[in-house]
Amino acid sequence: MTACAPSDPALSAAYQAAQATVRALDEDRYLATLFAPEAARPHLFALYAFSAEISRVRSQVREAMPGEIRFQWWRDFLNGKPHGDASGHPLARALSATIGACALPVKPLLDLIEARTFDLYDDPMPTWLDCEGYCGETSSALIQLACLCLTGGSDPGAAQAAGHAGVAYALTGLLRAFPWTSRRGQLFLPADVFAAHGVKPEAVRAGQDSPGLRAALGEIRARAGDHLAKTRALIGTVSPAIAPAFLPVAMVDPYLKTMARADYDPFRSRVEVGKLAKLWRFWRQARCAGI
Repeated sequence: MTACAPSDPALSAAYQAAQATVRALDEDRYLATLFAPEAARPHLFALYAFSAEISRVRSQVREAMPGEIRFQWWRDFLNGKPHGDASGHPLARALSATIGACALPVKPLLDLIEARTFDLYDDPMPTWLDCEGYCGETSSALIQLACLCLTGGSDPGAAQAAGHAGVAYALTGLLRAFPWTSRRGQLFLPADVFAAHGVKPEAVRAGQDSPGLRAALGEIRARAGDHLAKTRALIGTVSPAIAPAFLPVAMVDPYLKTMARADYDPFRSRVEVGKLAKLWRFWRQARCAGI
């Protein structure tokens, strides 16, 4: 495994910037990475920082076009056609070094950007198939790439486990973000599920609670739980060397249980777990290589 070289101060600073980005924007993955081998951590931070940077574009722009421009910058960079000197962008520099050191394929990174283009607009997520595809390209692919960071580029053969794990984690994340995304006029969760329970998109955007809404969210939680169960059934086939890539998924169960409580308000409740509780859970799961 190749870590950032101390003799290259600029690259070392780029990896430190990536770590700071993940620490600020993605606490679950930041804490989980602390349980990875030291040599792999800079690469994981670079990968997760890229994901965090792409995922927050919508919150940084008021219109879709500036977001599209930012995404295009990253596409051009990944395709080897950067605008200007990309080495001056610390996250790009760290990601480039990680792609080389860990033999990361570029296509999943491009597909992640393509999936996140949905974030820039207010169209509702049409169906379960669309939603799970979005989760796969933004979350499952990230786990598979993290596995490569942990193996130095060798295929660990964990695609099926990563697929279910990523969907479980991403679905749970979309449920946790529901108060903010619905207030912003976005519907990331499948519209066909809401329609089946008599809930219209405009009612969600207006913050109208109802038994139908609660039933729809319950169905989505159950689907996330199903993917978690399938992950647990497969986790025994995963090499302990890549277990840190799966650690964030250990938070799915406590998050889902919080949202299943009677006092949960889908438009107001914050679904959080304290940092120490997360660390304890990651430590316990890292010891038993489960989730």
